[in-house]
Amino acid sequence: MKRIISSIFLLSLVFLWGCKKDKYPGGTISPFIAIFDLRNMDKGAEVTLTKENMLGSGKITGIVISDHSGGNMPAGLLVLQDQRRLSVLRGLAIALGDEARNYAPGDSVIIDVEGGILKRVNGILQVTGITGADVTKVSSGNNLQPVPKKASDILNAPKAYESTLIQINKVGFDPSYPPGSTYAGDKTINDGFGNMILHTEAGAEYANKTLPFMANFTGIVFTAPDATPQLWPRGEEDIMVTAATAPKIAPVVITGYLTDPTSTDANYEYIQLMATKNIDFAVTGFSVVTTNNAGANVPTGFPTNGWATGGQRTYKINLTSGTVSKGEYFYVGANKNIWGANSTDISSSKWITKMYATEDGDGFGTKTTNLLANSGNAAGIAVFDKTVVDVESVPVDVIFFGGAGSIFTAGPPAKGYRITNTDYYDVAHPSTQEEQPFFMQGSNTGKLAFPTTANFSQLGGVYNRTTGRWTTARALKSVPLTATSTVVEIEGATTIEE
Repeated sequence: MKRIISSIFLLSLVFLWGCKKDKYPGGTISPFIAIFDLRNMDKGAEVTLTKENMLGSGKITGIVISDHSGGNMPAGLLVLQDQRRLSVLRGLAIALGDEARNYAPGDSVIIDVEGGILKRVNGILQVTGITGADVTKVSSGNNLQPVPKKASDILNAPKAYESTLIQINKVGFDPSYPPGSTYAGDKTINDGFGNMILHTEAGAEYANKTLPFMANFTGIVFTAPDATPQLWPRGEEDIMVTAATAPKIAPVVITGYLTDPTSTDANYEYIQLMATKNIDFAVTGFSVVTTNNAGANVPTGFPTNGWATGGQRTYKINLTSGTVSKGEYFYVGANKNIWGANSTDISSSKWITKMYATEDGDGFGTKTTNLLANSGNAAGIAVFDKTVVDVESVPVDVIFFGGAGSIFTAGPPAKGYRITNTDYYDVAHPSTQEEQPFFMQGSNTGKLAFPTTANFSQLGGVYNRTTGRWTTARALKSVPLTATSTVVEIEGATTIEE
């Protein structure tokens, strides 16, 4: 009986609750649709924009990035970007005709796009059918910073970056362009992470200027009719020349190293190098310097004399005998085994040897059983085109790997390990051009990871000896080794091109 009464009572509550009038007013639809969502409506066919297909919204809002004053913009396009959806930056072009010139970068605008048509025109996704009366300027002078990106980012996701303002740094031009070539037209550029097209209209203010060796480019990404992304600097102010002429070519580049051989590290670690030209070391002496910054290594603290600090911190090996040909691998180390004691003998390759575990370095460096660190603080390798190395000496190539440690102090005076312009380091900051001659100074923070145990650290890339640039930046690949591994397994990843 109690169960029956309880059931009737519960049913009564449900009935009363269900019959109670719902006074909740519901949510209010935003008048603004995010550019992210609007772009996602593009499926290849024209779309007439309505409140129904814009989820109840009818307007977009964003910050203007287009600038027609420099002469390098698609005619009649007003371009803006926003981050309304999940803080993801997206941009969109609005076909506004001559009135697009009335707006400047940093203007905040609201645009009524209801009734407009979303479609691609000459490759560029845009909204057409919009007039000046549909645009309201809210404010001016809003902060607008280009987003630093690599060419590979744009090439891998062109639609994500179309109509957004980006910056690509350390950009060089196709070396096949003859001296005196100008910006006008489509030019192939490369930042070490891919080739892109830099587009300049014939009427742009900088169109007839000579191409520099290297520059940083700010611009808007537009899609060409063939669907490839292009970078359009809006004017000369979007170009920062970082090198008018070609830098010094590195005669020798670092292509790999073994930090953790089987059995003992003593006299079995080695460095793999490649020559970018024919070298007779008896005529032109070189040197290789390693640095191991383990906390207990002396002298402790910051490296007062840089690569020439000596002691347990840096060790120098002179290269003063033998020859090597352009594109040829050669090795610097002690015993000529691929992976430590009792492993494959690779003495058939070219070697310059130094028994570092039993002999002090050439000029500085205490004999050591651990030439190349395999854990802990940052370690590094530098190549010099001379045998006399001091605190002011600048290497021709350099890499670092590992952790942190007492590496650099701004001082004054500044103390640290000098770098050179490579795929990882810049003697001047890529964006500001402020001097930064040391590792861990400014943007020079790039370093490779320690390899896993029993692996050779192979640094594959493409080096152009005409421009002195890595057109494909070196990437670390850990190559597993065994006692029977052969030299073929650790060579072949680096290419020298003209």
